[in-house]
Amino acid sequence: MIELTRKEQEALIIIYKDFTNFYNANSLSKKLEITQVGAMKILKRLEKAGLLASKQIGKSIIYKIDIYDELAQKLMGFAFVNEAGKHDRWRNEFKNLCKKGRIILFYGSASRNYAQAKDIDIMIILKEGEFKEVNVKLEEIQAVLPKKIHAIKSTKHDFIRNLRSNNKAILEIIRTGIILCGYDNYMEIMNGFTSF
Repeated sequence: MIELTRKEQEALIIIYKDFTNFYNANSLSKKLEITQVGAMKILKRLEKAGLLASKQIGKSIIYKIDIYDELAQKLMGFAFVNEAGKHDRWRNEFKNLCKKGRIILFYGSASRNYAQAKDIDIMIILKEGEFKEVNVKLEEIQAVLPKKIHAIKSTKHDFIRNLRSNNKAILEIIRTGIILCGYDNYMEIMNGFTSF
């Protein structure tokens, strides 16, 4: 079993969420705000542990999450739960929306700095017949929040279609969003996009 440092967890999350880009030591070091040597150590350690797969393109070695490794799957789930733990207030605010099969992503300015945000952005991936129920719950939540909730609601099918068509807005939500609930469902969808 491998214990992940905070920077290693951040690296895994960045590589997983930003699946349209290729990451090597140089590009990852900029995202993590560490040296290239430090990024290379992280990448090599994670690859040795079986969490990352590598591929050489020209002179550069790029890395992706090894989605076929069971430990990698478990550690990604743990990293997402840990990331969401930094946003407990929002997990509690939207917990009534969480139910089996649903995914809630918290993104936008409120996820970075609530005090300066004008609204609260969330994306809800739900089943076809759940829109009315979700709208009622959103109205109840909105009644106690001082800032407007901007909710994007999507079915799993539409979400996948947007990912396949490289919808820039959806890709940005994926890259920057915090998963408040539905980690397993999120990973089930995203695993089809995050590997080589």
